[in-house]
Amino acid sequence: MSAKSEEKDEKIKSYWFPDRTAELEYVKFGYSKWYFDYRLLYLAMIPVFAGFFFAAVQRPEFMEISNTVYMLAQQSSKTEEFWVMLSAVVVSLIVLVAIVTVYFLKKSRDVYLLQFTTYQPPDDLKVPYSRFNSHSKYSGYFDEDSLQFQDKLLSRTGLGEETYFPPGILSEPPLTNMAMARKEAEMVFTGCLDALFSSTGFGPKDIDILIVNCSLFNPTPSLSEMIINKYKMRSDVRNYNLAGMGCSAGVISIDLARDLLQVHKESLALVVSTENITQNWYKGNQKSMLISNTLFRLGGAAILLSNKRVHSSKAKYLLNHVIRVHKGANDAAYKAVYQDEDEKGCRGVSISKDLMNIAGDALKTNLTILGPLVLPWSEQVKFFVNLMWKKYEIYTKSAKRTPSYVPDFKKAFQHFCIHAGGRAIIDGLEENLKLEPHHVEPSRATLYRYGNTSSSSIWYELQYIEWSGSIKQGEKVFQIALGSGFQCNSAVWQRLRK
Repeated sequence: MSAKSEEKDEKIKSYWFPDRTAELEYVKFGYSKWYFDYRLLYLAMIPVFAGFFFAAVQRPEFMEISNTVYMLAQQSSKTEEFWVMLSAVVVSLIVLVAIVTVYFLKKSRDVYLLQFTTYQPPDDLKVPYSRFNSHSKYSGYFDEDSLQFQDKLLSRTGLGEETYFPPGILSEPPLTNMAMARKEAEMVFTGCLDALFSSTGFGPKDIDILIVNCSLFNPTPSLSEMIINKYKMRSDVRNYNLAGMGCSAGVISIDLARDLLQVHKESLALVVSTENITQNWYKGNQKSMLISNTLFRLGGAAILLSNKRVHSSKAKYLLNHVIRVHKGANDAAYKAVYQDEDEKGCRGVSISKDLMNIAGDALKTNLTILGPLVLPWSEQVKFFVNLMWKKYEIYTKSAKRTPSYVPDFKKAFQHFCIHAGGRAIIDGLEENLKLEPHHVEPSRATLYRYGNTSSSSIWYELQYIEWSGSIKQGEKVFQIALGSGFQCNSAVWQRLRK
């Protein structure tokens, strides 16, 4: 390996897992989600009081005296003992009923993933490198330096020759108006939802909750209202439209759906994740904004969720965990991915040169919280010992610093869906989580075939895993996405069906 390659590898490592102690507050939070689940406490108390109740009623004294209250009244030596035992039995029964009631009231409902579909654009929207470069050139928006920069960057992104642009951008001249943006949205929604409804047997009127996330395009009426209008959904459907939340908004939508399904019994939730790039194709020459032109592509996904027990035998996956981390209080993180206008008034999304470092910090926090929930005890002990030793080194001001221990998450998950935000993101996670090539294959394949489809990319990756036939019943899938804000959100699914 050349010195240049080694230097690059070390740079990637320092980006993703800087050699510093994990913030103890996140470790505490992660363990508290496991240890201080009060439902487990209520559940543990049930056999204690149930045992006390049955032991009390089976005592010889109680059995003998309880034959008749009249006979007890004649046996003064046993009357006092009878009333003591009767009181104990009644109190135990009341406490037992109260505990069972509280447990079932607080018991969270399981959330099942019944089916999901991704949008497959038509072939005439494909943008191989040659079409991308020629279209950029003849659009007249870019100077020669910007054209060369995009061409050079495109070859390094990890995108292949068959990614897609929306029809508005590919028009000659490009049409990036509101009408074409609406057309892009309708294409994606229709493609995803028609396939979802036909494959599940459910119809638009069966949906109780609708959640749509799209970061950059937010018309009035909203995109969720667009779907309601097109599919003539019920007037009482609860609809939500999440805007401006970046590439990790797909997991945020799943989190919102999960919370709503805890409240609304016997419900179906539909999540639609997409990004609309028609009006957000940058037409200027600022390099930090040109990056998005080479990365982002057309795509979307629709996910059908349920909390109905009757669907447990039909569902594909069970939602185990959702972890959300936000670094927006930090100014640098807040502006790492930032929509703005350049000096000529051209609107675009700038990507900070510190993005990888910021993403690594957010990822580290997310995994620190998630670890106690999913890792085997062997890994948790190693991590905790390493953490305490590093704290000791800081306290004693030791010159020697022990490297941070990165737990082996391969022992918790069999499949990984890493947001296809770019080759550097996938490389960083593969290197620092010590993943095998087959673990990141879905992410690389998705980036190559579809590009960065923003919040829907993790669903293209899960689709790739299913198509490959590598997932088995009981195995777990880890979805992780990074987005503006700056955010790092993750979800854990368990496969139910063979």
